[in-house]
Amino acid sequence: MSASNTTNANPDTCCGLVPYFEVAEGKLEEFKAFGSKFVEITSNEPGCLYYGFSFSGQAAHCREGYDSAASLLAHLDNVGATLGEALKISKLTRLEVHGPAAEIEKLRAPMAGLNPQFFVLAEGSFRR
Repeated sequence: MSASNTTNANPDTCCGLVPYFEVAEGKLEEFKAFGSKFVEITSNEPGCLYYGFSFSGQAAHCREGYDSAASLLAHLDNVGATLGEALKISKLTRLEVHGPAAEIEKLRAPMAGLNPQFFVLAEGSFRR
């Protein structure tokens, strides 16, 4: 079986959400507590493939991936209230969404208010 046949048998529908936050001075530990709360909330989402926070000084990044656009949107709905609280001590400095074209199209309208930068996965990409 050729690589392209293997790839087509299991199309990659994974959508990555890539938010970056700048945490207010003196609020990093409080933000990390929100991070733990986000992890707890997200751990029960069936479409979540991976999720976790990383930090560099006052900058925070959430590394997260979902099996589809629908799962990503369900996640945003699920964490909305907690995100609102976290944004009282931080600001969203950048938001990227990565995924295959068909899934990205499902996200453009519902996510427009967040003003993300959308990245369309190149044809021939795969995931194991």
